[in-house]
Amino acid sequence: MFVILLFGLLLAAAGVTLLARALALPRVRVAETIGQIEAYGFETPVRELDAGVPTGSVRGVFDGIADVIGATFSSLGSSGEADIRNELRAGGFYNVSTRTLTGYRVLSGVLTSAVWLWFAGSIGWPFAFAVVAIPVVGLTGWQLPVVFIRNRARKRLERIDDELPELIDLLVVTVEAGLGFNGSLQVAAERLSGPLGEELRVTLQEQRMGLTTSEAMRNLLDRCETPGMRGFVRSVVQGETLGISIGQIMRDLAIEMRKRRRQKAEERAQKAPIKILFPLIFLIFPAMFVILLAPAIFAFIDAI
Repeated sequence: MFVILLFGLLLAAAGVTLLARALALPRVRVAETIGQIEAYGFETPVRELDAGVPTGSVRGVFDGIADVIGATFSSLGSSGEADIRNELRAGGFYNVSTRTLTGYRVLSGVLTSAVWLWFAGSIGWPFAFAVVAIPVVGLTGWQLPVVFIRNRARKRLERIDDELPELIDLLVVTVEAGLGFNGSLQVAAERLSGPLGEELRVTLQEQRMGLTTSEAMRNLLDRCETPGMRGFVRSVVQGETLGISIGQIMRDLAIEMRKRRRQKAEERAQKAPIKILFPLIFLIFPAMFVILLAPAIFAFIDAI
């Protein structure tokens, strides 16, 4: 118990120190903003970046602590930094750097280890066993933030892929009404909410920075690598390159998207019997057997 108490005091002291350093850090840094523009390929005003995370909020304090820790332990996560940055972009975490994520991973590992020690001590497990299991528990906590980001990125990309037919329909209507493709994207970005609308606004911001439509669309594909987005971006780039009517391309693409979404729904429907097999065998059938066979068993016992 003395060792656990000492470990807790050390964690508390480290937490107070990091909190003080985080509160002393300025939230607006020109160098970090320029680095983020270089890393993510688009520019967002500083007030827009910090609008969702106020300086004095709990999220802002934790981000500051994670940033300080990440600056110290940044070498631990440098091996897959490019992949992690892509996953952050796919998950919509544009204002979270890889250094901040490394800080959160360190915090998660330390917190998971502390919770494990408290749990092992509270139920009376041997202290040697708790200490031996700390590396495994700490490694699990180290991976938890990455697992969360990957899960968030996967769900976000699936939602973007599902919303693409609505975007293409809107582009078809606006283009055939006389708007240019960039104007149609502007209307779609204003009308659509969610991750697809966010990505369209990022694409328009890149065009305002000077990128061509083809370059901005390729960057959109890099951020959202899905089969539907791949077909959409390739169709738009080919139309811009060859001078084909965008309206006809979008109409053909909308038909293809609907076929693909119908095939995906049929695939999910075919997987449903397999997914329901486990709860059917281990949860539903036992209860049915108890209800159906219990009276017969009791009657047989009484007859004996």
